[in-house]
Amino acid sequence: MSTQRQQPETESEADSAETETAQERRLGEKRRRAEERERERVEAEERAAADAERYHLKVFRYDPEVEGKQEPRFDDFHVPYETGMTVLDALIYARDEFDASLTFRHSCRQAICGSDALFINGRQRLGCQTQLSDLDQPVRIEPLPHQEVVKDLVVDMEHFYDQMEAVEPYFQTTDRPDGELEEQRQSRENREKIKTSTRCIWCGACMSSCNIAAGDNEYLGPAAINKAYRFAMDEREGEDMKQRRLEIVEQEHGVWRCQTQFSCTEVCPKDIPLTEHIQELKREAVKSNLKFW
Repeated sequence: MSTQRQQPETESEADSAETETAQERRLGEKRRRAEERERERVEAEERAAADAERYHLKVFRYDPEVEGKQEPRFDDFHVPYETGMTVLDALIYARDEFDASLTFRHSCRQAICGSDALFINGRQRLGCQTQLSDLDQPVRIEPLPHQEVVKDLVVDMEHFYDQMEAVEPYFQTTDRPDGELEEQRQSRENREKIKTSTRCIWCGACMSSCNIAAGDNEYLGPAAINKAYRFAMDEREGEDMKQRRLEIVEQEHGVWRCQTQFSCTEVCPKDIPLTEHIQELKREAVKSNLKFW
């Protein structure tokens, strides 16, 4: 009798154990699916965050010395963004991590050397001074317009330097102090007058933006004329040297070619009022030619 009573209990326990095992399997499968969905969600968020932290650069490429690269084109680079990152930082990353042949000029990275002037999103800017966060994507980076491209983002600056040299950009004077050790004094008012003109870093951004310079290869250009202004208005040089400088800038391809478009002033990374300086030299040139009998 006791054996017959124990058998149903054993079968019942077996059925219960089977039920519990099946339930555990279902719960385990449910947990596994939930964990998988959570993992996919986290991965999707991480991918989205990674995409959000990358900036898309479209960089002009050209190499006349390599077959297959002689046709100008744009290459795409996706650069991971960091707070405070500049266009120059992004270019350096793209060169170091993606393509070592990417060529551009840079030096001080502090907006002093003027070597990294570029055409960024349709405007002349310094790469080291331009924040990526201030630009719309894709960030389009090209060499300075109206200048011959040597390779990629590097342009030939020889003509620009020739125009700068044409105005004799160095201090000259015949009015020397009487004492051998006496310094060449300058009034505070005069220093303030020419102060902004001394900020020029020879980057060429203003020359590149000037439509007159684009059409007249002999035009001195805003940078050179500003340099002439810096010395012509310096009281230490004297009237004779001022007259000589005015004669240089009032020639056919000098100040009178300026059409007052203000494009040079707008793109100057040092906020030099270039157009204003050109107009003042025009007035000085007119006054120097007036004769009263």
